[in-house]
Amino acid sequence: MMNTRVVAAGLRKRICSADDAAALIAPGMTVAMSGFTGAGYPKTVPPALASRIDDAHARGLDFRINVLTGASTAPELDGALARANGITMRLPYQSDPTLRDKINDGEMDYLDIHLSHVAQNSWSGIFGEIDIALVEVCAIRDDGKLIPSSSVGNNKTWLERAKGVILEVNRRQPLELEGMHDIYYGTALPPHRVPIPLLRSGDRIGERYLHCPADKILAIVETDASDRNNEFTPPDATSRQIAGNLIEFLRHEVAMGRLPKTLLPLQSGVGNITNAVLSELGAVGFAGLTAYTEVIQDGMLDMLQNGTLTVASATALSLSPSAFVRFAEHIGQFHERIVLRPQEISNHPELVRRLGCIAMNGMMESDIYGNVNSTHVMGSRIQNGIGGSGDFARNGYLSCFMSASTAKNGSISCIVPMVSHVDHTEHDVAVLVTERGLADLRGLSPKQRAQQIIARCADPAYQPMLQDYFDRACHQSFGKHTPHLLKEALSWHERYIETGSMRS
Repeated sequence: MMNTRVVAAGLRKRICSADDAAALIAPGMTVAMSGFTGAGYPKTVPPALASRIDDAHARGLDFRINVLTGASTAPELDGALARANGITMRLPYQSDPTLRDKINDGEMDYLDIHLSHVAQNSWSGIFGEIDIALVEVCAIRDDGKLIPSSSVGNNKTWLERAKGVILEVNRRQPLELEGMHDIYYGTALPPHRVPIPLLRSGDRIGERYLHCPADKILAIVETDASDRNNEFTPPDATSRQIAGNLIEFLRHEVAMGRLPKTLLPLQSGVGNITNAVLSELGAVGFAGLTAYTEVIQDGMLDMLQNGTLTVASATALSLSPSAFVRFAEHIGQFHERIVLRPQEISNHPELVRRLGCIAMNGMMESDIYGNVNSTHVMGSRIQNGIGGSGDFARNGYLSCFMSASTAKNGSISCIVPMVSHVDHTEHDVAVLVTERGLADLRGLSPKQRAQQIIARCADPAYQPMLQDYFDRACHQSFGKHTPHLLKEALSWHERYIETGSMRS
C-alpha cells in the first residue's frame, strides 16, 4: 500500500480487483468511460467486463450496455466489448475495426455527433441516466481531488452525472501531468449561461483537478498500463505535397494581410496528412504559433520542442509510443505550454469563433460544389465519425479540408459530382486541398466553385469525367444555380460498388 497513488486514506478501502469492479456493472446500464483518441481510457476493467459478458452469453443470458466516451479509445475497451457483443449503443466517435464492423452490420446502434454537443446533451438528459462513470486518473490526492491523466474528454461531466463511479488509478501515467489540466466548472445550460472567460489559447480559467464526492466512488482499481496509439508513419510524397499546397496558401494569406505572421490558433484533426502539415510548418520558417485544438499529435509536440509553437491547448495527448516517451522525459519543457481541458471547452463554438481558429481536417470526399463527407464510405458504411471537425469547420476563421485526390490505387475519386453523405455543407468549407492543388472557395458562387475544384483538386484521370458531368448539368439540370443531373449524381458510387472502380 505504500506505493499506492490513492493518497486519500479514506478511499483506500475501496481498492479492488478489475473483476470485482466489473461486477458492479449490470446488463442494460449506461456506462460513461474516459478516453479520447487512444489516450486516458480505462485499461483493465473493460476487458474484465468483456469476460463477464462472454460468460453470460455462454449461459444464454443477454448482457449488453450503452457506452459513452470522449472519443475513440483502444482495443482493450472498444475492441474487447465489441468482440463480446456487449454494446447496445455507442457514442460519440470510434475507430476500432471490430466495433466498426458491428455498427455497419447493424448489430449495434451508433450515435455520431459533434463532440462539443455531448456534455450538453448529457446534462439535458438526452442519453438518459448514467449509471456508472469509469474514469482513468493519475492519482487521488489526500484531499480527494483527482489528478487527470493524458486526456480529459468528457470526464468532468461523467463524474458529475453518474450515479456511481469506478476509478482506474494508472501509475504509468506521469505524475508530472499534475497542473497541466484546466478543468472549467463554469458551464451551464441555457438560459443560465454566462460568457466563458477565455481570450487566448493558453489562458487558464479553471482548476487543476477533477472533483468527485467520495460517497459516489464505488471502486478503485490500480493499473500500470500505457496508452495505446500507433506510431505515425513518415509523411509520404502525397501528404507532403498536400501540406506544401496548404502552407503556400497560408503564406499568401499572410502576404495579403488576412492573417498575421504568427497565423491564428491552429486546430488539427487526427491523421497523417494533418500531422504532415504540422511538421512542415516548422520546417518552412513559421514561428510564434499557437494551437487551440482537440489533440496534441507528434507533429505538434515537435513544434513545441523546436519553438515553432509557443502554447497548445487540447483535451488529449494523442501521441505515438515513442513520442509519449519523449514527452515524459522532457515533461518540464511542456508543463506550462500545454493546457488540457474538458472537450466541451476545447471544442466550444463560442471559443473557436472568438479565437479565430484555422481548422485543418481530413475528408473522405468532396463534391464539385464543396460539400464534404468525412464519415461514410459509399454513403452508408461509417468509418470513424465526425468527431470535432464540425465544431471547428463551422465556427473557425478558416476551414480547410484535405485529402489525396484518389483512393484505392485510383479506383476511387475523392472529388465526385455529389458526395454520398454530407457532414460539412458547402457553407462551412472555405478551402479544399489535395496533392493536385488548392481551391479557395471563399466568395465564389456554386458554379465558380465547381470549376475551381475540378481544375485544381481533381486527379487528371477524373477531370474530364467531372467536367463532362458539370457541362451537361449546366444545360440539362432542373435549375441552373447548383446544376445537378439527379439520375447521375451518385452513379460514380454505384459504379464502384458494382465494378470496384469509379472510372467509366
